Amino acid sequence: MGFSPLQSRIIAGRASDQKHGFPLEDFLFPALKNLHHPELLQDSVIAADRIIEAVATGCLIGILTDYDVDGICSHVVVRQSLLRFGVPESKLISLIGHRMNDGYGISCGLVEKILALDERPQLIITADCGTSDELQIRRLKEKNIGVIITDHHSIPSSGIPASAEATVNPTRKDCTYPDKYISGCMVSWLLMCLVRNRLIERKMLKPEAEKLGILLDFVGLSTIADAVTFVSPTNRAVVNNGLEIINQFIKPAWIILGKHLGKNKNNPFTVDDLAFQVAPRINARSRMADPYAALNFFIAADQGRAFECLQKLEKNNKERKLTERNMVKIAQQKAIKLREERLNTLVIFDQKFHAGVQGIVASRLVESFGRPCVVLSPLGDGTVVSGSARTIPEVDLFKVLQNINKNHPGMFKSFGGHRGAAGIKLNINDIDLFSELFEKKVLEEVRHVRLEPYILTDGILENEMIRLETINEIQKLEPFGREFEEPFFLGVFEVTGIRAVGAEPIHLSLKLRQKKKELQAIWFNALNNPDDSINIKCGDTIRCAYKLKLNMYNGRKKMQLLIEYAEAE
Repeated sequence: MGFSPLQSRIIAGRASDQKHGFPLEDFLFPALKNLHHPELLQDSVIAADRIIEAVATGCLIGILTDYDVDGICSHVVVRQSLLRFGVPESKLISLIGHRMNDGYGISCGLVEKILALDERPQLIITADCGTSDELQIRRLKEKNIGVIITDHHSIPSSGIPASAEATVNPTRKDCTYPDKYISGCMVSWLLMCLVRNRLIERKMLKPEAEKLGILLDFVGLSTIADAVTFVSPTNRAVVNNGLEIINQFIKPAWIILGKHLGKNKNNPFTVDDLAFQVAPRINARSRMADPYAALNFFIAADQGRAFECLQKLEKNNKERKLTERNMVKIAQQKAIKLREERLNTLVIFDQKFHAGVQGIVASRLVESFGRPCVVLSPLGDGTVVSGSARTIPEVDLFKVLQNINKNHPGMFKSFGGHRGAAGIKLNINDIDLFSELFEKKVLEEVRHVRLEPYILTDGILENEMIRLETINEIQKLEPFGREFEEPFFLGVFEVTGIRAVGAEPIHLSLKLRQKKKELQAIWFNALNNPDDSINIKCGDTIRCAYKLKLNMYNGRKKMQLLIEYAEAE
């Protein structure tokens, strides 16, 4: 196909000719023109026509989404689409649950708020949630509030919610949409595209009305943040096109964020920037407070309003970092004890844990210990706990939770998610039982193989290939993400300089040497705390896993090694 030996090595390490059913050529050369028609999504026509009816009759329409990046981006897409279809702002109401007070999805608390409204919506469109919420949807239906579900989370064993007017979800067994791995935001965007097409067919919208491709920046961000597979041609196409829109710097949010992060047309946003700079700031709002500042940031009509919202997000992000660091420290100590007990799973609970950062802490523990993890914290009066679960590639989280629920119905007050990430609620008295069941079901998945952390690399990069030109070669394979990860290389270097850096000095800046070649490297979050001892010193020879990165400084491009893990030989 015309790829270099290095590029071919990288591709072959991640892909097969029909991974997830996608031909190799389709995801190596992704294009929007190859997107599948939204009508292939089961119930999409029913949903589109019901939305058109609501638009035509002037109904109050509720937009109900999750509070994470995928949910916020979905909210923006549905809202901005309806405004483009001529729905007055006064006829739209935003409904986003509070992470700590309400919990995920169409929660009981959120339904109570909806039913207490002076003017209730006649139709609610969900995005990135709702598939597992039949009980609450039925309550809304009984009050003459119709619900259309758009979601991408796994279908529960009980099936799709019977009380919903439509359930648009590619993971439905009867859904013929070929790509089952798209984000929740992508599902809502496809439905809005279908609504637009049918409005034009009915002469309710002019054919020259602005296309919804202008909203792909939010679809792209959601795709990166929600860690859906990057083997999907759809996901790769929307990320590439989303980045193009972001880097035009035409929307107030991207202009202000660009100024804050030093991004411009000469130093554009990348997948890494969206994953590690933008997404945490959006998520931080709902982790520490209500999620509406994140929504208002993205829909800000001017730079002044966007700046105000960003200040709130920055404050929350600083709070999130401090809370996360404290929780990680406690959680790691508990995890070490569980590992010493030869457990292959980690179920961690502490009365002082903050529900807002459970998922981040669980991810950190999975990286450190190489085994599935659930981090739990108390809710309300403390009789109920919520948990965020993260896993390793070998274990399907949703399948594990479904099996537990099947054998112990009623233990979960709620649960939902997908293969790689999930959320649960249960009584505090059931934590020990859940821990035992989780361990048992995970062991059934991995056949009693003892789990340990590991890093997959693309092997050794020859000394003469550690150069700027190689970065350009690698960049031609972008975008990188889950299951099509950015290349990691194995390297052995002599340490000629080392120091802790950062506002909180937990990162390590290193000077390295290999065959007389001097190299600069950075190891982010090498230390858990600023006062931790550094186990590497000048003169050591280290073995490490690293990425080749481009570092822009004062307008100059420099090569830098980004170290993921290192140990002295």
